[in-house]
Amino acid sequence: MDLATALRWTTERYPHRRAVGGAAPMSYAEWDARTERYAHALHDLGAAEGSRAIFMLQGGEPLATLHLAAQKARIASLPLSTRFGTEELACCIGDCDPALIAVDEHTYDLVVRAVETVEKPPPLVWAGHPDHAPAGVPSVARPADRAPSTIVPAKPRGEDISVMLYTSGTTGRPKGVPRTHRAEHYAALAHLVQTGHGPGEVTLGVMPLFHTMGLRSLLATVLSAGTWVPQAKFDADEALELIVGEQVSALYLVPTMYWSLMHGDRLGEATSLRNLAYAGASMTPTLAQRLVRTVNPARFVNHYGSTEIYTFTIGPDNISKPGCAGRAGLFSRIRLVDPDPGASPDQVVPDGERGQVIASLDSPEAFAGYWNRPDADARAIRDGWYFTNDLAVADEDGDLWVSGRVDDMINSGGENLYPEEIEHALAACPDLEEVIVAATPHDKWGQAVTAFVVGRPGDSAEATLSKVEQFAREGSGLPSLKRPKRYVVVDQIPKSAVGKILRRRLTAGEFETLADTEGGASA
Repeated sequence: MDLATALRWTTERYPHRRAVGGAAPMSYAEWDARTERYAHALHDLGAAEGSRAIFMLQGGEPLATLHLAAQKARIASLPLSTRFGTEELACCIGDCDPALIAVDEHTYDLVVRAVETVEKPPPLVWAGHPDHAPAGVPSVARPADRAPSTIVPAKPRGEDISVMLYTSGTTGRPKGVPRTHRAEHYAALAHLVQTGHGPGEVTLGVMPLFHTMGLRSLLATVLSAGTWVPQAKFDADEALELIVGEQVSALYLVPTMYWSLMHGDRLGEATSLRNLAYAGASMTPTLAQRLVRTVNPARFVNHYGSTEIYTFTIGPDNISKPGCAGRAGLFSRIRLVDPDPGASPDQVVPDGERGQVIASLDSPEAFAGYWNRPDADARAIRDGWYFTNDLAVADEDGDLWVSGRVDDMINSGGENLYPEEIEHALAACPDLEEVIVAATPHDKWGQAVTAFVVGRPGDSAEATLSKVEQFAREGSGLPSLKRPKRYVVVDQIPKSAVGKILRRRLTAGEFETLADTEGGASA
């Protein structure tokens, strides 16, 4: 099955059902017609079948429409992060050789700067508000009186590239992850089953489409003939207005977004919510328990996966087993192997021991390798298995508990310590907004377990230091070996465009110190 056919078949079944919610709603018949016009426009603007098109838009319905139109036009969609800098964006443009770049008022200036550094710059097309279109930049929106294109796109094949997502590049230059129509369709089906996403579900479409979670919310909604409620950029207050006003029934977010929603008093008003799911990072038991008390969801799922292979494991019961990553997904197969960088897929660790998670590339949700990056393939792919670089341990029930990245493991005084285990204990401190644990250099211990914390509004940095240190000693349950040797109060924790914690920035010293047990308060 290809995604163009999937949209058309849903439209045939439910032409008048609400497809897009929010301020500019559309039925499936209206959205199908709109994406059809845009598919023809992409061809007219120079994107031939089999080419690639970069969609550099803030988000919301315009970006979703372009993505679906590309599926119909048999063009590979490349939605890129709006948080990329000029250098990263230029790297992606040069790497994928796009036929065109669609821009809007939020991204135009950045793209112009980036293409100036590219040897063969692609043409720009306008996909923003018509009143803001720069002179000389053609619009992808076809005027009603313009004759339709005579080009009739061929039906996409399952092995055609549907989308190419670029990883954030926190450990090097961004890597392109090409995903076929077949892989995207299977991933959407898996999402429907694994999260309990039912027919006609109303979903908040706020996760960006340059991230696999955003694509999954969109495509699962299309397959199930549900309503996708767009939010171009996350804002907690606006999101709560949409959840309550649009009667949103399913949320699929990263934990940091749930934290933001919990800060207000309105999430309890969202009586329509019945399905909660999260991915992208671990969720502390403290946050999970607060969400259960506030929302009382019928289903609360922890999805563990990646851009490369959508599903590794599913923790279907985050209510009674918060934070558990569960077992292999519907179309998945995993193993825990020796964390050594050169380990083979056959070096499975004994029961109860921590190992690196690897996933079979035989999954129909899997990619086939990185775009033009044999070096990345050599590091991540071995003998038909994808090496995730994540550490985990299986409990007595056979369920997986993810404990961070191989690279994030802290060796302090010869002992291997795992940041997420310590974070979960400290997160129960009532005087903290956020806490992240990372390694910092230490003369005696080699690496020191360091807790980076954000205090409650109104508390001084010194008061936050005192409270968290006391909680670590008296209330966390952590043995002295695992308690942080250093505490640093910061104004914010660095995050990616989708809200994922950028722990490596802390390890690299990229933070503003408000107070530090090693140096007191900052000036």
